[in-house]
Amino acid sequence: QLTETGGQLVQAGDSLTLSCAASGRTFSTYYMGWFRLAPGREREWVATIPWNDGNSAYANSVKGRFTISRDNAKNTTYLQMNSLKPEDTAVYYCAARGTYFRDYYYRFPSMYTDWGQGTQVTVSS
Repeated sequence: QLTETGGQLVQAGDSLTLSCAASGRTFSTYYMGWFRLAPGREREWVATIPWNDGNSAYANSVKGRFTISRDNAKNTTYLQMNSLKPEDTAVYYCAARGTYFRDYYYRFPSMYTDWGQGTQVTVSS
């Protein structure tokens, strides 16, 4: 089970950190990703971090502003979001996959086997 927390209403330019706590089993060998869903839009991939803390990957829309990280001892994945913009407003979802897949496929929701319920981030202008 994945549980996201940390979403809230913030101002443009603010920073916010989302957390994704895993329970029920150890996710230390899982690829962990973040997606977001805004009204009227398709689910958008945000970032993914490999199980071994290898090269993380980011969507162009967040590159340089967002950082994904993980603490395997705490079974938790984080998404540090800086310089937030109104267009970052969305429900943010944590996702996981336990088997290897190439970074080209990180962006596809269907590649992930476990999902959280989401946490709302609203960025006001």
